[in-house]
Amino acid sequence: MNAREGGSLPVQASAREVVNAVLDGEFVNDEPSARRMAWARRVADWWRRSPRVPVGLKSRRLEVQAVKDGVVAVLRSPLRFARAVVRGLVVAVRWWRSRVRVADYRAAAEQSEKLADKFADIRALGLFRWKVTGALVATTAVGVGVLDLLYGHRVLWSCGTVVAAGLALLGRRKDGSPGRKPVLSGPRTLTWTMDPQVLVDAFRDAKLIGKDETLRLVERATRQGDGWAVTVDLPATRKAADVIKHREALASALAVDEVQLVVERVRGNGGHAGRVALWVADEDPYSAPPERTPLLAVERWDAWRPVPFRRDARQRRVDLPLVWTSLLVGAIPRQGKTFAARLAAAGLVLDPFTRLYVADFKAGKDWHAAAQVAHRFMAGDEPQHVLTLVDWLVELVAEVQGRYRRMRELDDEVCPESKITPAMSRDRSLDMPITAIFVDEVQVPLEDRTPLEVQGKKLTAGEYVGELLTWLARKGPAAGIVLVVATQRPDSRTIPSNLRAVLGSRFALRVMDWRDSNIVLGEQMNTRGYDSSRLLAGHKGVGILRPDGETTAGADVLAVTVRTYYMPNEDWRTICTRGRALREAEGTLTGHAAGQDTRPMLDHAAVARAVGTVAERAEEPEVPEPLASVVAYLGDDLEPGGREFVPTAELVAALEVEPTAFGLRMGELGCRPTRGRITTDNGVKQVRGYLVADIRAALTALRESTVVDGEVVEDDT
Repeated sequence: MNAREGGSLPVQASAREVVNAVLDGEFVNDEPSARRMAWARRVADWWRRSPRVPVGLKSRRLEVQAVKDGVVAVLRSPLRFARAVVRGLVVAVRWWRSRVRVADYRAAAEQSEKLADKFADIRALGLFRWKVTGALVATTAVGVGVLDLLYGHRVLWSCGTVVAAGLALLGRRKDGSPGRKPVLSGPRTLTWTMDPQVLVDAFRDAKLIGKDETLRLVERATRQGDGWAVTVDLPATRKAADVIKHREALASALAVDEVQLVVERVRGNGGHAGRVALWVADEDPYSAPPERTPLLAVERWDAWRPVPFRRDARQRRVDLPLVWTSLLVGAIPRQGKTFAARLAAAGLVLDPFTRLYVADFKAGKDWHAAAQVAHRFMAGDEPQHVLTLVDWLVELVAEVQGRYRRMRELDDEVCPESKITPAMSRDRSLDMPITAIFVDEVQVPLEDRTPLEVQGKKLTAGEYVGELLTWLARKGPAAGIVLVVATQRPDSRTIPSNLRAVLGSRFALRVMDWRDSNIVLGEQMNTRGYDSSRLLAGHKGVGILRPDGETTAGADVLAVTVRTYYMPNEDWRTICTRGRALREAEGTLTGHAAGQDTRPMLDHAAVARAVGTVAERAEEPEVPEPLASVVAYLGDDLEPGGREFVPTAELVAALEVEPTAFGLRMGELGCRPTRGRITTDNGVKQVRGYLVADIRAALTALRESTVVDGEVVEDDT
């Protein structure tokens, strides 16, 4: 918009007069300016995308890095040139020595066992080459001397420069070229930061690209934090997922420990399925002492904000969202499982509008400080504690049902969808605060065999707890219920599959084998390169996070290896004391923390009708391994109309199992191997494998044999 003033203002006009001046203006169509802006955008877009423009000129950061690289190259060039000249001199001397010794002729005579007959000829040829060498040296010396007398010492400088350049060029040859003998090298280092060819060789050694394939450098290697970062494009048809899966082989080729190597697929507008971002740490990123939680430095927190949870290998903070999801933490003892669960709880403790349920079945001191802020609190591992947890869960199920009923009656401005909002969670008249239940050592209540009778159905307390937890994980998040469970026994018997399937976020610290890792993180995660059984025992608090929703690590990140913040008991007590003070100031202290630890008023019958019991729903039986992994791998191909035959080699490679043990176990489960035909690049080939119909039949037989006449029986397998 251009404005034209109706009259000129006096030079000495006051500020008030200028402000109050009335301007007469009109709108004009600034088409030339718009065209210039559109043309500039097109040029800028072409500049960023064109392969003809050097990568170092496409962004300010890359330009700065290119300048730094150029300065480093200039400073290092004299030393590199001198080393190349020395290497070239060595190569030249080796070649000359081999020639005057007639090494090729001698080797051929020795191989044909005619060295004695050819000795005189070899000696004569060697003497002749010595004479030719002497004549050349003498002629060259005389010629240079004459030219030096005629034209001065600049001839010597010119000849020396030419010879040095030739030797430097010869010295740049790779090992294995004529005149160079391969020798034992010293320890490998990250020389790929200065020589991208070493990175290409590493990918070839790891069998991630072929011998005739190469990489395309998207961004040059740059320093990021305490390591080097580089982004490359793989050859056509090569996938970044394969690089992530074989990260250990690539780490070996780069001569670093796999914990120092971070491999990520570049996604979004700037990435594709074959673009890989690598970051290699100078040293073990988890060897330094852990950091204290940043929540110690804040007075209060908002439960709707992701909780500061941990840092990754590049020391980037990874925050974990808790609202609208649930969290499973699994590990073997003494790996930091309880610390991780308390970190998730710390952010909710510092929000005075949240309501906390804490069940500590470890019965120790780890959660004791939470008693001063929790609406419900319990520590113990006896059957009566399990029954108390049952009452809590029934109370929460009834609470969720009540919230959904109240949300149906609210107008669209207050509740636009059937989900809780930040304003609703803080409106005391609605009574819908964010409510989190933390169950540490959840395997204790899930394995409890105390008999119960619900709606005339007999079942154990553990089965009922599993049903209630599953229902809350399915329907609770939208109503503001956050479920966090932690276990030191992440196996298929401890945590039912239907419960694991609905727990959104997963965090796996070190476990014993890949099966336990998959139980926490999800099926086939080990084949994607995420296996917490490979974490080092000395890395306390280091685990693999599979978030549900967007984190600071990125919305498209499948999983990331991180190290949790350190929060000892004294820091935990400090946070809980601060949380109690906030609740007292807001008037939100309730339940156990307020001295009102009364048992909830429950309607087990109504809850049982809503949730259902194990006997009513004929719960899906647990499928044993390796049949469960085979079923998960086949997926939709298991349905009629999918694949008819799957080779054994394909299953062994995908599941990373030992072939003999795999075959024996599959036979025990009713799947006998047979021969079938598959199509390969070389034509039709006959291989051993399994008929998908047999796998489907074994799965059906397992389900039918689990329940006979309405009674659960033990399966022989």
